[in-house]
Amino acid sequence: MIKNYIKIAWRNLVKNKFYSAINIAGLTVGMAVGILMLLWVQDELSFDTFHSKAKTIYRVNAFLGTGSTKRVWSTTQGPVAPNALEMPGVKNAVRVFPYEGTFSYTDKLFNEKNVAFVDASFFSMFDFKLISGDIKKPFPTGQSVIITESTAKKYFGNANPIGKVLQENHKDNYTVSGVIADFPDNSSINYDMLLPMSVVANWYNGKNFWKSLDTDWGTFMGNTYLEIQAGTALKPIGEKLIGLQLKAAPQIKATVKENAYQLQPIPAIHLYGPDGSDAGMQTVRIFLIVGILILLIACINYVNLSTARSMLRAKEVSIRKIVGAQKKQLFIQFVIETIVFFLIALTLAFVSIKALLPFYNDIAGKHMQFNLLDPSLWKVVLITVSGTLIAASVYPALLLSSFEPLKALKGKISLGVSNVAFRKILVTVQFVFSVTLIIVTLVIGKQLKYVRDRNPGYDRSQTFSFSTGAMEKSLDMVKAELLRQTGIDAVATADNELVDNKHTTAGVDWDGKDANVQVIIHHLGIDEKFIPMMKIAMLAGNNFTGVKTDSTHFILNETALKMTGIKNPIGKRFKYQETEGTIIGITKDFNTASLKERIEPTVIYYEPKGRNIYVKTTGRNAAKAIAASERLWKQYNPGFPFEYSFMDEQYNNLYKSDQRTGTLFNIFSAIAILISCLGLLGLATYTAQIMTKEIGIRKVLGASAGSILTLISRDFLKLVLLAIIIGSPIAWWLMNKWLQNFVYRIDINWVIFTMAGLIATGIAIATISFQSVKAALANPVKSLRSD
Repeated sequence: MIKNYIKIAWRNLVKNKFYSAINIAGLTVGMAVGILMLLWVQDELSFDTFHSKAKTIYRVNAFLGTGSTKRVWSTTQGPVAPNALEMPGVKNAVRVFPYEGTFSYTDKLFNEKNVAFVDASFFSMFDFKLISGDIKKPFPTGQSVIITESTAKKYFGNANPIGKVLQENHKDNYTVSGVIADFPDNSSINYDMLLPMSVVANWYNGKNFWKSLDTDWGTFMGNTYLEIQAGTALKPIGEKLIGLQLKAAPQIKATVKENAYQLQPIPAIHLYGPDGSDAGMQTVRIFLIVGILILLIACINYVNLSTARSMLRAKEVSIRKIVGAQKKQLFIQFVIETIVFFLIALTLAFVSIKALLPFYNDIAGKHMQFNLLDPSLWKVVLITVSGTLIAASVYPALLLSSFEPLKALKGKISLGVSNVAFRKILVTVQFVFSVTLIIVTLVIGKQLKYVRDRNPGYDRSQTFSFSTGAMEKSLDMVKAELLRQTGIDAVATADNELVDNKHTTAGVDWDGKDANVQVIIHHLGIDEKFIPMMKIAMLAGNNFTGVKTDSTHFILNETALKMTGIKNPIGKRFKYQETEGTIIGITKDFNTASLKERIEPTVIYYEPKGRNIYVKTTGRNAAKAIAASERLWKQYNPGFPFEYSFMDEQYNNLYKSDQRTGTLFNIFSAIAILISCLGLLGLATYTAQIMTKEIGIRKVLGASAGSILTLISRDFLKLVLLAIIIGSPIAWWLMNKWLQNFVYRIDINWVIFTMAGLIATGIAIATISFQSVKAALANPVKSLRSD
């Protein structure tokens, strides 16, 4: 029986090639995109869940500042881990402090930016596979290093790396004691080299303010992870930690209530910020919804075409009923027919996914694999296919199996008002989705353009930077030499990055400051050329002049001035760290982070020996400027690779994930519209087909081609206009939520909705017109002769 059903399904598929092609194309595209999007969602949700102890591992987040300057950091101090281990319920603790340096082996030399110092307990807490080495004693000495497989390949080729020596910065030797498997892509912890925490401990000589790593409550070096016994209350651990900090370092202003450390589950780290913000999770939800919408659009196409053409199959169903076919058998037949369509579409979808995955990975910034033997892949496939199959098969099968045979054979059967209305609802819903996606795409594109084009308060154009290294002692000579080069307009130095300045301090004071308030302020050390080169506007006072007294001068930005509440600030006292000085200027606010964050208070101090050199080029001769910089670098830093980056590139990196989101939305919106148009084309073709005689009669009676075109298109365009009215407020609500992630954002105005409406209407007209014009221009004699 099943074999017979499949044979009949195949015959119907071949007989109606045009409609079969539309159905299969829509289902193929829908399932391919749906599976790709659900694979992306699955990958995002899988971050850090591969650890066997994932449910009991937490990252410690620190709170700093009070009131409006309160911030939540994912980094913590050295003493947090050893003190937490003394608390009931804490089974294990690991510190992971990021680091970067230049490592070499014979003639191999690389700048390694993905290095970390870790405690030995790193390997007992996390499930990262140690291929070679002793998991119980991963670092036999304080000069040991564990490297990943790919890093071992990079330095040693196919040779056994164990026992070989890597040299850091041409002076410190580290012996390879282990090889670890490359960290999974879905791990928030991901490094190429691991060094022992004892190296950091040896940086302390007991003579400075902070005597040792385990007593240094003032330096936030990296992440701390705790393994907590199931059922242990988390809040008391954070409160006890801040209490211990208050006792050991009372100078760091904090309160148990406002500044208590908080524990964040490790599976939540990737999608949620330290402060609990869910921008990442929000993107996952949106992608999940869009994936489901695209699948629904494909289902709606199938349902619409199946029900629309059901009248043409009424006689077939009636004859089957007369010769004894039961309703259940007919239902199964039509479900199997749908399954045949789905199997063909699924096969084509698999082929499409295999071909498109490299391109998709490139856009999404992923390394997803399409392996048919992977159980997680089939989990996604089964969810996608079963959900789509149920949505697309049940209603058409019920409708087709419910015809009354005698009425059908006499030609007295009709779909009825409810069924026609249902199909109109489906078309409207389909275009609601499409209109919503068009508006979403327009808003995202406009916001990202606004981000790229908005003036951050400084001129980043044609400017690149690189670290000074050993140039620091001869900076004046280096700057003078650079300024003599063709293609260089200006040179300045700073002690950290301007584009993404993460350096903050609580060590500030001024007259009138509340002693109980802890203020977190960004700091930036520059030379006297930096402000004019970057075209940072001065609102009051003066810039640094390069004289010795500038070491006690400070410049505040507008936000810092508002925060301090200092009236007539020029000449007023200000203290930064241990330096007492006076305020000499106020700058206009400028962004030192992405536009998702508000402008922070910033204190600027004079630092003529900054670690970064900024070079502004003429643009046309940028290559010569880079070459000159490299020559000087090699002169002062022989044996170290030269690396530089343009500020525009650094700025764009702040929005890389948003740019990817925008690109993917452009693609998905185009696909959703394409699938909707396939369905509309099929319905327009069917409408023209069943109106063949009516169109012929109208033309004989004198109807013009334009009136025929209007007759066929009118109902469809009404549905598209209704979809625009329904979809616009939905899209407005969604985009308002998304824009809340940006402190500086566009306004959603009527122009966007008008553009979306025109685009949707234009696409619908273009789709319908092909069949409508063809029907309107057909010979009426042939139309009236047709049966």
